Parts: sequence; C-alpha cells; structure tokens
Amino acid sequence: MQYRKIKSNNNKTFTGPLYFEPKLYFDERGYFFESWNQKTFNKNIGYNLTFVQDNQSSSKYSVLRGLHYQLEPFSQGKLIRVSEGEIYDVFVDLRKNSSTFSEWGAVKLNGKLNNQLWIPKGFAHGFLTLSKYAIMQYKVTNYWSAGSERTLAWNDKSINIEWIGNKISSSNFIISEKDRAGKTFEELNSKNEFF
Repeated sequence: MQYRKIKSNNNKTFTGPLYFEPKLYFDERGYFFESWNQKTFNKNIGYNLTFVQDNQSSSKYSVLRGLHYQLEPFSQGKLIRVSEGEIYDVFVDLRKNSSTFSEWGAVKLNGKLNNQLWIPKGFAHGFLTLSKYAIMQYKVTNYWSAGSERTLAWNDKSINIEWIGNKISSSNFIISEKDRAGKTFEELNSKNEFF
C-alpha cells in the first residue's frame, strides 16, 4: 500500500485523512490485492482503532449523497473504497482546533485503481457518482445513531465545494430530501454541533 496525505482546497495538508492505493498482482487468471491490513493501517494513521461495521451502497450516475457526520459520542471514522464505478469523494474538516477547520478535500475513487480514503471522525462526508453506477463499500468505527446524525448542506456557500462531474450540472444532481434539507455551516456552528 502507498499512503499519502491530502491537500485542502486552500492547499494546506490535512492532519488525519489519508489516500492510499494497494499493489495489484496480475496474472493470466486475473488479479489479487490486499484490501485491508489492520497492522499496516494502524501504523500509517499512528494509532490503533477498531472497525465495528461494514456498509455498502449503490448509486446511479449524478447521485450526490451527503455531507453527513455524527456528533460525539457517536462520531465515526470511515474507510471508503469503490468496487465498481467511480465517485468524487468529498470531506469537510469540522474540528474547531484544526488548522484546516472549514476547509474541504476531495479524491476520485474507482474500481479500477481500488484506491481508498480514510476519513477520521471530525469530518463531514459526501460523494457524487461519476459513472453509470457505483458500488461503494466502507468500514466505520462506530454504529449509526439517528439522534446524533447531522447533514451539512452540500452547496453551502461559505464552504464552496467544487463538485466536479464529467459535465454534470448541479441542477441534474439526484439528491434525497434529507440531504436537500442539510444545514448551513453557520447554522451548525452556532449550535456548537462540530468537534
């Protein structure tokens, strides 16, 4: 695995999130790769953690999900990968004491590279589907808690995320009612619903 840190929209290096690609081994039968190794992962993030659940979602072209997070004590770290298709994966730093507070980062994840993204707790997360469909799989460090879940508006003007999308106009994004009702950064911050 090759791990690397990620830059924010303001070209600062995030503390926490990591992007990595596995080494793929090909032969006449197909390929093999190690998608998860706890020892290697914990060494690269610098502490030990345990995942409690694996989730999978399927999304059609131009589906936008997010930006979701959970408050303490139910906050979640997420290890994300795409087994089929491609997504534009976005995260926003909601840690008030962070040098990248309110900044966002993004990577493309796809089933050809089998690349992965680690997003620790303290970040909102969302993605846009760039392919005909995409299957996303992710591990989480805590269970879902309805009362602790929050949604940051995907189009918040103060964050100003640049949602790229192979000619997808934002007017064509497919967004759930729950996500359309996401709160602004200022609303959430004024309620002290960050980290």
